[in-house]
Amino acid sequence: MASNSSKTITVSTSGVTLEDVIAVARHGAHVQLSQSSINAMNTTRAFIESYAAGGLPVYGVSTGFGALANRHIDVQDRVQLQKSLIRSHAAGVGPAIEREVVRALMFLRLRTMASGRTGVRVALAQTYVEFLNKGITPVVPEFGSLGCSGDLAPLAHCALALMGEGRVHDPHGVEMPTMQALNTAGIIPIELEAKEGLALINGTDGMLGMLIMACADLGHLCTVADITTAMSIEGLLGTDRVFAPDLHAPLRPQVGQAISAANIYATLKGSEIIASHRENDSRVQDAYSLRCAPAVTGAVRDTVAYASTIATRELASSIDNPVVMPDGRVESNGNFHGAPVGYVLDFLAIAAADLGSMSERRTDRALDQHRSAGLPAFLAHDPGVDSGLMIAQYTQAGLVSENKRLAVPASVDSIPSSAMQEDHVSMGWSAARKLRKVIENLTRILAIELVTSARAIELREPLKPSQATARVVRELRKTVPGAGPDRFLSPEIEAATLLVNSGAVVGAAREVISEII
Repeated sequence: MASNSSKTITVSTSGVTLEDVIAVARHGAHVQLSQSSINAMNTTRAFIESYAAGGLPVYGVSTGFGALANRHIDVQDRVQLQKSLIRSHAAGVGPAIEREVVRALMFLRLRTMASGRTGVRVALAQTYVEFLNKGITPVVPEFGSLGCSGDLAPLAHCALALMGEGRVHDPHGVEMPTMQALNTAGIIPIELEAKEGLALINGTDGMLGMLIMACADLGHLCTVADITTAMSIEGLLGTDRVFAPDLHAPLRPQVGQAISAANIYATLKGSEIIASHRENDSRVQDAYSLRCAPAVTGAVRDTVAYASTIATRELASSIDNPVVMPDGRVESNGNFHGAPVGYVLDFLAIAAADLGSMSERRTDRALDQHRSAGLPAFLAHDPGVDSGLMIAQYTQAGLVSENKRLAVPASVDSIPSSAMQEDHVSMGWSAARKLRKVIENLTRILAIELVTSARAIELREPLKPSQATARVVRELRKTVPGAGPDRFLSPEIEAATLLVNSGAVVGAAREVISEII
């Protein structure tokens, strides 16, 4: 992946931000080490080198690993110990994970090295910098991490590339042997020394990187959901009264709910469709999928906020085992356990699955002539001859159903490993992997609601929608045509999905309502 960002992120002992992680992972921002991080690494490296030359038992320096921690390693074998660790732990299988996940993982491991708590050489950290800046991305298989003792296998595949072994993707995404890419990029592979192999794999970096990106994605999709909800309300002749500010924060001070209600209320402002039935509507209340939308989307927002808090704390952590303390002590710990991250990854999957479930109910209502307040069956051009958007709802329902299955928590499972030495694991990596699929599915679910609600709004002509929803519909119509005889629908759903992903839907609404969150 060639850089498309002129931004440079400085990695220091004080850490990095959530935004920095996304800038490096997704947008190719360059990285550099601060002088404070270089000084900190040099200080603790001196301690490790003294231990490596002596006979004092230090885990991972002069001993084996895991259940082999009681095995003393002779001085002459301690470099080989680190190489063997990486080769044996690079045991992942399955398809390669996304490049943005690998870049996040590497950047977060670099961030921990820069804290000065791992005892690695500056040269090792600088090699990670070169990989990131020159767009060399190790091939990391999807399966292999239990989310305890860190994301061992994924991180080991990255470390293997630093040694010049394994396979990588070059800046253009072409897979090749590592040395071929390194020779082209002018990167010299590094020979690991005492403790360095261990320091490269003991972290929650993979699951944390995926959590940080998931929080950003879900925050965006919550705003999309508020917009598509408003569009569905217009198309279904719903009311905007239930979103009035005095019915939310003063009565139920849930922060996310108030934000979503305000977004929907502002999006519907000035709608002729809403005004047309305000005084003579015989319906006392709208269905829950319309009326209660802020409670659900708002709860997702609050869940994302909590997950971001956990991510921020983890980002400020120095995850390694053992860790090198400022006074030179090398102490074992359990900070690599992924439970804090794994729990919120599962929590987000539950929330995202429910958000998609409510979106699908609004779509189904718009397509049902008995519940759509006068719209044609399935919003078809000629119902019976045409099926309209009937099967789009099938697709949406299939995605919702899959998300419900994926919402089953991974973190409640644990399979002991390493001869019962590592007898409880977090499965945080698995929680992160399935959350990414949930978010991908949710994006398509909301795109289908966007397509459906836009058609419903247009079928209310000559009544005009609000300026905000009209602007969103115009944006959609650049790539997705409006009502008419049946046509090949799949490309239109994918085009709408791209609009949702790109930020174009939210951007269009913000051209009219700058305050939408």
